[in-house]
Amino acid sequence: MNSILISIILGIVEGLTEFIPVSSTGHMILASELMGINDQDALHKSFEVIIQLGAILAIAVVYRQRIMNMLGIYRTESRKLNEPPKKTLNLLHVALGIAPALIVAFFAKDYIKSLFSAKTVLLALAAGGVFMLFAELMSRSKVRTTAHDMDGITYKQAAIVGLYQCISVLWPGFSRSGATISGGMLSGLSYRAAADFSFLIAIPIMCAATGYELLSSYKAILSGDLGFFIVGFIVSFVVAYIVVVAFLKYIQKIQLRHFAYYRFLIAALFWFFVMR
Repeated sequence: MNSILISIILGIVEGLTEFIPVSSTGHMILASELMGINDQDALHKSFEVIIQLGAILAIAVVYRQRIMNMLGIYRTESRKLNEPPKKTLNLLHVALGIAPALIVAFFAKDYIKSLFSAKTVLLALAAGGVFMLFAELMSRSKVRTTAHDMDGITYKQAAIVGLYQCISVLWPGFSRSGATISGGMLSGLSYRAAADFSFLIAIPIMCAATGYELLSSYKAILSGDLGFFIVGFIVSFVVAYIVVVAFLKYIQKIQLRHFAYYRFLIAALFWFFVMR
């Protein structure tokens, strides 16, 4: 298959699946298997890093105003004289949301790599789907929603989301967004608040992960087909941007259970095409 066509297909797969709770890892393995690509090849691994950077840039563009507000670069809020400052999401929330996963990934990186297999991803797809169904059910019947948007998230809730994120770190294929959105809902965040916070904390988490991978694969990138990498990067960026914007627009119509059912379907395809 033509390398540019492969680049476009994998860029689309990455952009479509990186931020919604369906497991980009599982989809990339399945897509590679269907196209007869060795996903352990050094060039392929380097390409995955590049298209992840495209997806990161897309999410940073979507949340650019929020990021600038938190960094104090540009503030849109206005308030009356002597009025107390409005409670808002800040960098400490983000730090609490990412610290547990970064710590686990740093100290258990070799162990995590040893867990990576087709069987592990297959089980994670199914287990993640069950967890998402459970989170949606509990958020409707048992858990009281206390944060309806990101500015209502407490430090405790941010830390809890960070702990749930560790599941996806320790279990490849579970889905980072699936773990954080579900965990957020179980801790009292609305579906929208959990999704927004999940997407926002994905930026530093993915920057750290891709930065680490770049250090070990930059030689393969520099020696590879530049057009192959550029096309994948652009496609991943465009598709990821469209997917996140559309997801947030229609979030009330696309419930977690819909993604869970889709994961069960992908798990079946994964078993048929990869495991057999």
